[in-house]
Amino acid sequence: MTTDTFTLPGALEAHEPPEARGVGRDGVRLLVGRRSEQAVTHHAFTDLPDLLRPADLLVVNVSPTLPAAVRLDRLTVHFSTPAPDDGDGDGAWLVELRCRRGTSSVPYGGGTPGEWIPMPGGATLTLLRRRTPRLWEARLTTDVVPYLRRHGVPIAYPYVDREWPISAYQTAFALDRGAGSAEMPSAARAFTPEIVTRLVSRGVLIAPLTLHTGVASPEAHEPPYAEPYEVPAATAALVEHVRARGGRVIAVGTTVVRALETAGADGRVRARSGWTRHLVTPESGVRIVDGLLTGLHEPRSSHLRMLRAIAGNALLDRVYDAALTERYLFHEFGDANLLLP
Repeated sequence: MTTDTFTLPGALEAHEPPEARGVGRDGVRLLVGRRSEQAVTHHAFTDLPDLLRPADLLVVNVSPTLPAAVRLDRLTVHFSTPAPDDGDGDGAWLVELRCRRGTSSVPYGGGTPGEWIPMPGGATLTLLRRRTPRLWEARLTTDVVPYLRRHGVPIAYPYVDREWPISAYQTAFALDRGAGSAEMPSAARAFTPEIVTRLVSRGVLIAPLTLHTGVASPEAHEPPYAEPYEVPAATAALVEHVRARGGRVIAVGTTVVRALETAGADGRVRARSGWTRHLVTPESGVRIVDGLLTGLHEPRSSHLRMLRAIAGNALLDRVYDAALTERYLFHEFGDANLLLP
């Protein structure tokens, strides 16, 4: 088996949050792969503080999750991010149109430039132009984020078989500053205040950054496109401090990897913000990140190229073989995977 070609059984797709399975947020399993030893071990997520070292640095994404799906009679509109090159400030956003299938949806290939779509609450969405095969640049007749908070629901894909409140999609680190992510920065979902306290008591450092993630591509597995990010000065300084003293920088989520590798493109992390188009691949490698805490990703996911850049092909294949053999759960409500150097 290779990581890109395995078959994911439906029974290993997490259909609901762990709380609905009778455990707490931190009641998921943790699959650990160590590159130096080419070893795979099995743990509970609550073991995380004991698996890290004092002076390790966890970098977390504090972007909150928006209720970014708006349901119409036959369509669902997924709002992704503001249009990245919308220099005139007219509020254009990237959106995906999808056909409704109960509480979920599938891609919709229709739409024409200039088409008006009536939206709930008396708003109108105008399709301006296609930006990718699945994403439109569009303009809503009102401010998007407040509108989503009134009329939106969390984005859900077919493996999630019922609707969950937006609170189920927020992490312990989410900060509401008026913007947010189309989909949950889910690697941090299992963290609880108790685990954070144990990490800090052990001497593990935690630092924030922000990357507002756009809509995923679960059907086409497209790589991520431009996304807005901010690495604050204090986080940049702490990353450099830890690296200079031989500590390990461990990203909590692929979004954090993308932001840190963008801010440290020349090998040194500086405070930066804007839009990142950087793709982490085995060819580009990583300069800043030593390890990654993430979920388990479906076959052909573009995230797997990033994971190979961090873990290497051999270890990643062992990790995913173990995940399938031991029946770990995949997707945002599933189990966790820690890749260490």
